[in-house]
Amino acid sequence: MPGKMFYNQSRKLLTADVNSAIEGALDAGASEILVNESHDGMRNLLLDEVNSRARVIRGFGGKQLCMMEGVNESFDKVFLVGYHARAGTLGAILNHTLLGEIFNFWINGVLVGEGGISAALAGHFGVPVALVTGDDKVIREMRGLLGNGFEGVEVKKGISRYSADCIPPEATSGMIRDAARRAMSAEVKPYKVKSPCTIEVEFTTLEWGNMTCWVPKVERVEPRKVKCTADNVVDAWKPIWASILLASGMGTRE
Repeated sequence: MPGKMFYNQSRKLLTADVNSAIEGALDAGASEILVNESHDGMRNLLLDEVNSRARVIRGFGGKQLCMMEGVNESFDKVFLVGYHARAGTLGAILNHTLLGEIFNFWINGVLVGEGGISAALAGHFGVPVALVTGDDKVIREMRGLLGNGFEGVEVKKGISRYSADCIPPEATSGMIRDAARRAMSAEVKPYKVKSPCTIEVEFTTLEWGNMTCWVPKVERVEPRKVKCTADNVVDAWKPIWASILLASGMGTRE
């Protein structure tokens, strides 16, 4: 059962990374922390091992803001823990954008990955990204989008999609905790998307283009490409996200 053993070990490592970020935020005076699970089925964290000072959103279905579910104007900072570089990034670990069938994703003409999507959705509510952890490629991607104001923790250097030069968890735990502590006082600005907002998505197959344009406000612009324009990024995102869930068949995923 090597696959199951590896998954269980990965859950412990992810939980430890999240706890390190929580501990750093608490050290810096955070009074309320909300963790939104965002990997695969979004039920990977070992809930009984997550720091009890935090609340956790678990599960996939019904999340209108996906990886940013729960964010609103009351939050001060967003931490992106364990993020991946966008689809097609050379040498990036498990590079992808939301789902494997998405080839490119643009917000107002800017090519983004999951980090950029999260930054834009959080920025709509005036909340900046203050910490990003992951491989060197996602940190570089987010620097290109947001600049150098946020704390970035490179826990590994990507070699290929499935191999990396990793820093041991004993070291990365302290790195993440220290960066999270600094991030709480970092002067970072929200990533604000201009209005109106147009989101465009290019898929890997024609079939996804066929299905996604069934959702109102989502129009097909090329055989594998659709777009949605709305007054703001959240209103443009929701039809696009609904169309992606429709095409993937995962809208009710458990």
